Amino acid sequence: MGFLPLGQQTEYVSEYDAGLLYPIARVDKWTEMGIESERLPFYGEDVWNAYELSWLNTKGKPIVALAEFRLPCDSPNIIESKSFKLYLNSLNQMRYESAEVVQTLLEKDLSAAAGAEVTVIIRDVDSMASLVVLTPDYCIDELDVDVCEYHPNAGLLETDQSMDVVEERLVSHLLKSNCPVTNQPDWGSVFIDYKGPKIHHESLLKYVISFREHTDFHEQCVERIFIDIMRQCKPESLTVYARYVRRGGLDINPYRSNVPLVLGNDRLTRQ
Repeated sequence: MGFLPLGQQTEYVSEYDAGLLYPIARVDKWTEMGIESERLPFYGEDVWNAYELSWLNTKGKPIVALAEFRLPCDSPNIIESKSFKLYLNSLNQMRYESAEVVQTLLEKDLSAAAGAEVTVIIRDVDSMASLVVLTPDYCIDELDVDVCEYHPNAGLLETDQSMDVVEERLVSHLLKSNCPVTNQPDWGSVFIDYKGPKIHHESLLKYVISFREHTDFHEQCVERIFIDIMRQCKPESLTVYARYVRRGGLDINPYRSNVPLVLGNDRLTRQ
């Protein structure tokens, strides 16, 4: 499916080219984290939003739109984000009869790259106002903690030793990691919904901050957070949902849960 375009100069492509899409296998990172691909411990999706989608109608008039893409978390591949952007750009000078035609094309090409069915919703540019804003329940960022680790360490996570079971949502806007190829920073907010032994809020905040110099794709960071909390804190139920700030006109918002569910796509103010 083409060559990896990151880390080198790329040219603007004005003719449709599905070969620009670059899939990356999930299984290698799953193996690294001790996850069996045949028995994934989570459900979920990778929810992408595109803010710079455009094509021409049959008379040559530009159409601009927004799009939502949902990739199942058990698809064999993720799609590298810059290749995704270049692919979308390749539609800019192409003529299509309708948004439905573009949607069908996107679903076909993205599903082929991901190795599983990808759903696409194309929206008018004025419709996104209805999607704002996802409101945090309890943000832990104001807690006064001493931080000295900036690489993920599950050992930072602690739970209350009592037998009490709690159910709560904890939110931090301090999630930051780095792109594996460009080393550019990826900024995000993470929502952690769980039921089980009470997680010490200070320990969770230090754990989230520990990703600050970590290098991984968005999807892999969320899966690592999910796995570490499950193994270290042993909750009965857990959902980890990250909303990342957009780069190149795309934002990526993966969620993983041990409960089968479908989450919405409400945005945060900085998205």
